Amino acid sequence: MKKRTKIRTEDQKKRSVPFLPNFITTIGLFFGFYSMSFSLKGNFTMAAWMILMAGFIDGIDGRVARATNSTSAFGKEYDSLSDVIAFGVSPAIMAYLWQVNQFGRLGFIACFLFVACGALRLARFNTDTGDITGFVGLPIPIAAAAVSSMVLLSRQVGAIPPPVILIAMYALSFMMVSTIRYPSFKHISYIKAHPFQLLVAGLLVLVVVALAPEIMIFALVAAFAIGGPVYNAVMQVIDHIREKKQEKETDHEHTSRENHHI
Repeated sequence: MKKRTKIRTEDQKKRSVPFLPNFITTIGLFFGFYSMSFSLKGNFTMAAWMILMAGFIDGIDGRVARATNSTSAFGKEYDSLSDVIAFGVSPAIMAYLWQVNQFGRLGFIACFLFVACGALRLARFNTDTGDITGFVGLPIPIAAAAVSSMVLLSRQVGAIPPPVILIAMYALSFMMVSTIRYPSFKHISYIKAHPFQLLVAGLLVLVVVALAPEIMIFALVAAFAIGGPVYNAVMQVIDHIREKKQEKETDHEHTSRENHHI
């Protein structure tokens, strides 16, 4: 009887629709939709800020769900659908109307790929049951933030060459569906062990960003996006060196044994 009750409770939890985290997700979806309205009006600066606001909200809903023990299958699927719109469709429309449309079919394909690869990235994330300490492929909110930060950066440094934006759209698309590993800050024990130090570091980052928000947001997003491939390349070199070292040690031991027998 207790077992049946437990099964029913788990089934009810899976079918439940918690209010607070899903309401927060809806706010993020609103900002994503609002971004599209600004893009259609030609106000790309506000469109970019709306996407960044959606990214900020996206970092909250999951934590609220875990903190209130209100995670659900519904919330997981709803969050992914919201992300496709806020971080896939919205930045693609913004980029297309901003600069990429002048490349004709190449521009259209670039923006479509961004949406499609973002959706594939989310689908893979939802079905991945492997290592939870990192991400495989560039997270779609970071890709959206990269596009938004280019719009904001252009206000400070002048117009960014359109071919650079086109190449960036293709590059971000492929990075989302790549096997490049990126760090996740959700499950790092250091956060719990050193909350004060991280609080101070976070405040310093906010101060620096506040001094030159457009430039610093671009720098932070670019550092994270590029950091993944650089980290993977460095680790591959280190692993290769270790393998060569182990092979040399094995050969040396084998040679020593042969000389000993002789």
